[in-house]
Amino acid sequence: MPDTTEQPGPQEPSLDEQIAAYQREFRDLDPQVEQVVSALGRLNRRMNVAYGRQLAALGISNAEWEVLKTLVLAGSPYRLGPGELAKRLGLTPAAMTHRIDRMAGEGLVTRDRDENNRVRVIVELTDEGRTKWLEAMRMATDFEEDLLQDLTGDERGGLGDMLIRLLRRVEHAQPDAGGRLTDLG
Repeated sequence: MPDTTEQPGPQEPSLDEQIAAYQREFRDLDPQVEQVVSALGRLNRRMNVAYGRQLAALGISNAEWEVLKTLVLAGSPYRLGPGELAKRLGLTPAAMTHRIDRMAGEGLVTRDRDENNRVRVIVELTDEGRTKWLEAMRMATDFEEDLLQDLTGDERGGLGDMLIRLLRRVEHAQPDAGGRLTDLG
């Protein structure tokens, strides 16, 4: 009987190997710049995998997490119209409707008519949805504390300040990007 266990794919080159290969092919490369952006890219990918695993353990998808987070960020009573949710998440109204349908079926949100305007629909976070959000936040906080455990408070503050400066530069250069890739599809 053949072995059906999954084997890991080819190893990703180390950052040093990657930078050396890039320099070989593109002599104008600044290795310090490439080290920073490549490390940030790898860190982002690995953090997204870790967060995805945490959400899966809670039985929710990243897409559902985004809706829960958006409702929490809206503030108490954690309610928004589907159009506003779609806008904030960079989704089409149809995609938002599908997501809300699924989440309402899972008890994470409710969808009801606005008492003041019966034409308007309101999506509201349920107690179950808030519990899932809080559990995800606890798991993420533990992961993030572990991730930064080797940095002093001053180093964390300095790193945070530097990353915010980089983020502001990107936001200034790409003000319409907003973290969504809808214009690249």
